[in-house]
Amino acid sequence: MTEPPQTAEPTTPEPEAPAPLPDGRAPQTPAAVRRRAVLAGTAVSVLLILAIVFGSRLLRDFDSALLPYAVATVFLAFGVAYRYTVWISAPGARRLFRQGWGSFFSAANFRRAPTALPKMIATYLGFQKFLGARSHARWAAHQLLFWGCVLAALITFPLTWGWFTFTSGTGDGPGYEMRIWGFKVLGFDSLNLVGWLMFHGLDIAAVLVIAGASYFLWRRMKDRGAITGQRFAYDLIPLLALIVISVTGLLLTFSSIFLHGGGYEFLAILHMVSVVFTLIYIPFGKFFHIVQRPAAVGMQLFKYTSRRKDEELQTCRRCHEPIDTPDYVDNLRGTMKDLKLDFDEWAEYCPRCKRVLRGNAYLTHVKKGFQ
Repeated sequence: MTEPPQTAEPTTPEPEAPAPLPDGRAPQTPAAVRRRAVLAGTAVSVLLILAIVFGSRLLRDFDSALLPYAVATVFLAFGVAYRYTVWISAPGARRLFRQGWGSFFSAANFRRAPTALPKMIATYLGFQKFLGARSHARWAAHQLLFWGCVLAALITFPLTWGWFTFTSGTGDGPGYEMRIWGFKVLGFDSLNLVGWLMFHGLDIAAVLVIAGASYFLWRRMKDRGAITGQRFAYDLIPLLALIVISVTGLLLTFSSIFLHGGGYEFLAILHMVSVVFTLIYIPFGKFFHIVQRPAAVGMQLFKYTSRRKDEELQTCRRCHEPIDTPDYVDNLRGTMKDLKLDFDEWAEYCPRCKRVLRGNAYLTHVKKGFQ
């Protein structure tokens, strides 16, 4: 008798090792990125909790009625750190992060152009002049929204954390003192203009936010281009949340002044819920671009300073018109290689020649097949 032929047992092929990145580093696995993001979020949250405890003088100046807001800011800190860590783990974002912040903190750039950084912060972050080129109305609405949110944050966060306190020497005013970390910084009369502005800063911020958010909400209901690409959760919920926060905040003031506190408790709970929801939503929604924008400022600074090195601009390979500085073109090609885009040489062509070459390729390889 002959023995039956032996068959080899099927083996599971070993997974291929991920290809190294263009700079030679090993690629990061999603699990490793998430672990590092959790650690970063936890560290930032712990630091914020310590800052709240010590900034409020061991909670002596902390208002327990504001505890839900403070807890929401801790979740906000965790979410921002987590999302930011995940964001800069992507190859393109990591290069943007390094180049941007490298230019931001570069002593050589400061010596070469000492006014460049303040100029970029004022024009790109503060007044956002790039939006004015698209639409003056959108720029004005964005300014109202931006400065309203900034004013509200500057008032709300320190008060929530117990860093700011307002005390009256007589118990019922009109003289008040504003203290920061327990130190008196300003005394004012609540009955004059300064006192009115101090106690109604959030109302002013609410009016600015309502005006700006209402314009964008109206535009997303009427503009065909905005309607086509908008998503309810990503584009409309942030605007609605800001309007709800602002309206309920104004209604609290209205209730205390004109209704002698009628309905104040319900409005306070509604306002708190809307604020807490928005703070937790910020890291994972459209508002996250607020955190990303400073890195873009650094990239603008990198472009600005590289153009001031008195070096010749790199020219288009086809028409020989200037494109940008060699440093900027090399950085763009490096980003495209990091993203494994196999057409990084197109960075050496001007926009017009790119359109011409794409059109010729279409006529040669696609349109020809239908003749």
